[in-house]
Amino acid sequence: MTYPNGTQIPPAIEPDRVHDLSRGIVVAGGVAAKRRPPRLLLEAGEWARGRSGWARLPVLLWFAYILRNHLRDPDYDSIFGGLNLVIHEAGHIVFGPFGELLAVAGGTLLQLAAPFAAALVFRRQRDFFGLAVVACWLATNLFSVARYAADARAQELPLVSPTSGDPMHDWAYMLGRFGMLHRDLAIGSGFRALGILSMLAGLGFGGWLVWRMIRPAAGVEAPGASA
Repeated sequence: MTYPNGTQIPPAIEPDRVHDLSRGIVVAGGVAAKRRPPRLLLEAGEWARGRSGWARLPVLLWFAYILRNHLRDPDYDSIFGGLNLVIHEAGHIVFGPFGELLAVAGGTLLQLAAPFAAALVFRRQRDFFGLAVVACWLATNLFSVARYAADARAQELPLVSPTSGDPMHDWAYMLGRFGMLHRDLAIGSGFRALGILSMLAGLGFGGWLVWRMIRPAAGVEAPGASA
């Protein structure tokens, strides 16, 4: 359709559906409808309702303390150090039948895989705070791997072995095999950065869950609160 002077008349905007991509919303029938958050957050928010946030808050504060110590001292080892070491040494045995390279790398592989396996269990059980704890646990493993990798050339860390033989420095062997021994410090820094991100993610998600738990109780006690 055109005006008498030949100018094209723009088509009318459909009144019942207008997209505003800059704000990520859809206006339908004149009412702005915001996009729904991810399903995981929706489920986690519903799960948190009525549960005890104050009982879980000390766990987050403890992990925040662990992060603080790791940031101040790269050689710091938390109470998780013993557990992580046992899993690491078990990895050498588990991957031992698959060749020398996997036998050596198996310690780190199982050490990092264990938190992911725990996360699958917690997700299956719909324990969302457990997922936050697992992210923090993964961070302690990443800090441990960072310290080990960065020591590949110096080899100053005390080593243990699940067998009676002389212990081998896993990362010195792996990086040396692939000609990357000179990058040990950079690789260690990369694992350390991942550890910081994982811990912050766990603290952030856990803190949000605790906030969701405590918020309904502000001023009025939430009925049927459960642990």
